Amino acid sequence: MVADFTDAGFTSDVLQAPGSVLVDFWAPWCGPCRLMAPLMDWAADTYGDRLTVGKLEVDGNPSTRDAYEVQGIPTLILYRDGEVIARHEGAIAKPQLQAFLDAHL
Repeated sequence: MVADFTDAGFTSDVLQAPGSVLVDFWAPWCGPCRLMAPLMDWAADTYGDRLTVGKLEVDGNPSTRDAYEVQGIPTLILYRDGEVIARHEGAIAKPQLQAFLDAHL
Protein backbone atom coordinates (compact mmCIF):
# COMPACT_ATOMS: atom_id res chain seq x y z
CA MET A 1 0.00 0.00 0.00
CA VAL A 2 1.28 3.44 -0.92
CA ALA A 3 1.02 5.98 1.90
CA ASP A 4 0.06 9.64 1.53
CA PHE A 5 2.56 11.91 3.27
CA THR A 6 1.93 15.53 4.28
CA ASP A 7 3.91 18.41 5.74
CA ALA A 8 2.18 17.84 9.08
CA GLY A 9 3.16 14.18 9.37
CA PHE A 10 6.44 14.10 7.45
CA THR A 11 8.70 14.03 10.49
CA SER A 12 6.88 11.15 12.18
CA ASP A 13 5.91 9.24 9.02
CA VAL A 14 9.22 9.52 7.14
CA LEU A 15 12.08 10.95 9.17
CA GLN A 16 11.35 8.97 12.34
CA ALA A 17 10.17 5.82 10.58
CA PRO A 18 12.22 2.67 11.11
CA GLY A 19 14.06 1.43 8.05
CA SER A 20 13.85 2.90 4.56
CA VAL A 21 11.15 5.13 3.12
CA LEU A 22 10.70 6.00 -0.56
CA VAL A 23 8.87 9.28 -1.16
CA ASP A 24 7.44 10.18 -4.57
CA PHE A 25 7.09 13.97 -4.81
CA TRP A 26 4.30 14.51 -7.35
CA ALA A 27 1.32 16.60 -8.50
CA PRO A 28 -1.99 15.54 -10.07
CA TRP A 29 -1.46 17.86 -13.06
CA CYS A 30 1.92 16.26 -13.88
CA GLY A 31 1.69 13.68 -16.69
CA PRO A 32 4.99 11.92 -15.89
CA CYS A 33 3.91 11.75 -12.24
CA ARG A 34 0.74 9.91 -13.22
CA LEU A 35 2.87 7.44 -15.20
CA MET A 36 4.90 6.74 -12.04
CA ALA A 37 1.85 5.90 -9.89
CA PRO A 38 1.63 2.21 -10.90
CA LEU A 39 5.36 1.85 -10.24
CA MET A 40 4.90 3.09 -6.69
CA ASP A 41 2.27 0.37 -6.20
CA TRP A 42 4.71 -2.17 -7.67
CA ALA A 43 7.50 -0.97 -5.35
CA ALA A 44 5.22 -1.21 -2.32
CA ASP A 45 4.19 -4.76 -3.29
CA THR A 46 7.69 -5.92 -4.20
CA TYR A 47 9.75 -4.26 -1.47
CA GLY A 48 7.08 -3.88 1.23
CA ASP A 49 8.94 -6.11 3.68
CA ARG A 50 11.91 -3.70 3.78
CA LEU A 51 10.58 -0.40 2.45
CA THR A 52 7.74 2.01 3.13
CA VAL A 53 6.50 3.67 -0.07
CA GLY A 54 4.55 6.91 -0.10
CA LYS A 55 3.66 10.00 -2.07
CA LEU A 56 3.78 13.68 -1.18
CA GLU A 57 1.70 16.07 -3.29
CA VAL A 58 3.95 19.11 -3.79
CA ASP A 59 1.36 21.87 -4.23
CA GLY A 60 -0.39 21.07 -0.97
CA ASN A 61 2.81 20.48 1.02
CA PRO A 62 5.22 23.30 0.17
CA SER A 63 7.25 23.13 3.39
CA THR A 64 8.57 19.64 2.75
CA ARG A 65 8.95 20.29 -0.98
CA ASP A 66 11.06 23.37 -0.30
CA ALA A 67 13.05 21.81 2.55
CA TYR A 68 14.27 19.10 0.16
CA GLU A 69 14.72 21.53 -2.75
CA VAL A 70 12.39 19.64 -5.05
CA GLN A 71 12.55 21.64 -8.28
CA GLY A 72 11.07 19.20 -10.78
CA ILE A 73 8.59 16.40 -10.46
CA PRO A 74 8.37 13.54 -10.21
CA THR A 75 11.25 13.36 -7.75
CA LEU A 76 11.97 10.19 -5.79
CA ILE A 77 13.86 10.52 -2.52
CA LEU A 78 14.92 7.48 -0.52
CA TYR A 79 15.36 8.03 3.22
CA ARG A 80 16.92 5.75 5.80
CA ASP A 81 16.74 6.63 9.49
CA GLY A 82 15.78 10.21 8.63
CA GLU A 83 18.64 10.80 6.18
CA VAL A 84 18.47 11.13 2.41
CA ILE A 85 20.44 8.24 0.92
CA ALA A 86 19.40 8.52 -2.75
CA ARG A 87 17.50 10.81 -5.06
CA HIS A 88 16.21 10.69 -8.64
CA GLU A 89 14.47 13.46 -10.54
CA GLY A 90 12.24 12.64 -13.49
CA ALA A 91 10.09 9.72 -14.54
CA ILE A 92 11.78 6.35 -14.82
CA ALA A 93 10.74 2.93 -16.10
CA LYS A 94 10.34 -0.14 -13.92
CA PRO A 95 13.86 -1.55 -14.65
CA GLN A 96 15.46 1.74 -13.60
CA LEU A 97 13.33 1.94 -10.46
CA GLN A 98 14.25 -1.62 -9.58
CA ALA A 99 17.95 -0.87 -10.09
CA PHE A 100 17.64 2.31 -8.00
CA LEU A 101 16.03 0.43 -5.10
CA ASP A 102 18.26 -2.65 -5.34
CA ALA A 103 21.35 -0.42 -5.18
CA HIS A 104 20.27 1.12 -1.87
CA LEU A 105 18.27 -1.52 0.02
